[in-house]
Amino acid sequence: MRIRPLVADTSIAVALTTVAVLLGQESARERWPELDALGYALVALVNLPVVFRSRAPLAVLLLVHVVWIGYVTVGYWPVVNTFAPMLMVYTVASLRPARVSVPCAVLMSAVWIYAGVVSEGAAMPSVVGQAIGFPLVIWRFGYVARRSAELARQLKREQDERARREVAEERGRIARELHDVVAHHMSVISVQAGLAKFVFASDPATAHAALSTISGTSGEALEELRRMLRVLRAREDGDGAPDAPMPGLARLGEMVERVRAGGVAVELRVEGARRQLAPGIELCAYRVVQEALTNVLKHARGAGAVVELRYETHHVTVSVTNDGEGVIPDRVVTGSGHGLIGMRERAKLYGGTISIGPLSEGGFAVRLTLPTSAQAASQGDGAT
Repeated sequence: MRIRPLVADTSIAVALTTVAVLLGQESARERWPELDALGYALVALVNLPVVFRSRAPLAVLLLVHVVWIGYVTVGYWPVVNTFAPMLMVYTVASLRPARVSVPCAVLMSAVWIYAGVVSEGAAMPSVVGQAIGFPLVIWRFGYVARRSAELARQLKREQDERARREVAEERGRIARELHDVVAHHMSVISVQAGLAKFVFASDPATAHAALSTISGTSGEALEELRRMLRVLRAREDGDGAPDAPMPGLARLGEMVERVRAGGVAVELRVEGARRQLAPGIELCAYRVVQEALTNVLKHARGAGAVVELRYETHHVTVSVTNDGEGVIPDRVVTGSGHGLIGMRERAKLYGGTISIGPLSEGGFAVRLTLPTSAQAASQGDGAT
């Protein structure tokens, strides 16, 4: 249970006043005047204002020292009221900058020396040593506490800023995933729906096949969206990985068949020995191929396309090229579309390189190279 500052300060003020009163009762034994009504009143005025030390530290420090000076001037034992001034020097040093707290420590030293001067038989070398040592040590403790609090606040700000950046990056990744899933499947559905409508009366078999493709594609889109939701819930709840893996290179054949059913002549070529890669690498390659084929569906529907997957010793390369038929809008060529931005960000995330643009002999190509070693992927070489 956290104690409120006012309650804590009130307890401290009561404790200091009690200690001062008990110490004041020893005044006669130390050959100082006994505390009378005025003495007890001055003791209370020195110690009780500590209740407000957190709210008005500088004002309380000045009040405590002024009353302490009056207490010493009257002739009472100076030691009785030393604890509240010490606490106030610490408080000011822990809450205010050095340009404010250092003069406060000097004020305490001056009052301490003044008490030695007006006291009979005081050993001034000892008084001066105490007047320098005690305020210096107490001020130093307060200064360290203030610096520690500042560093803690700075660390908290940096952690909050880092958390905000991570949230923004995560939102960007989620947006790319949603774009890739929805854009690809909806492009296939749109093409097939148009085909089914066109041949519904004249070619029922083709219309039936188109509707079957729409059904399968929409079901797969829903399954990928559910998988993404499971990933998000697993991250929020800390329950671990989702039930099913994200799509990878093993499912390129399914994607090609789906796009082929959408009216694009697509050929899949695989070179090198197939092997299991890191899930992130496989997902990155899969999404880039998905986005490239989606662009062919949307912008170059009459073109033929070739998907090439090449397994190399330390890299995996995927490319999607079309034969130049159809129309490629300027925004796709210049790479200003959200999907192409997502491609470059994915490649950068896994330390790969990607090239996107028209071919000199005609057509359009997307080529992605990803390192297959964890060390190379973690370096993040960036996209080109």
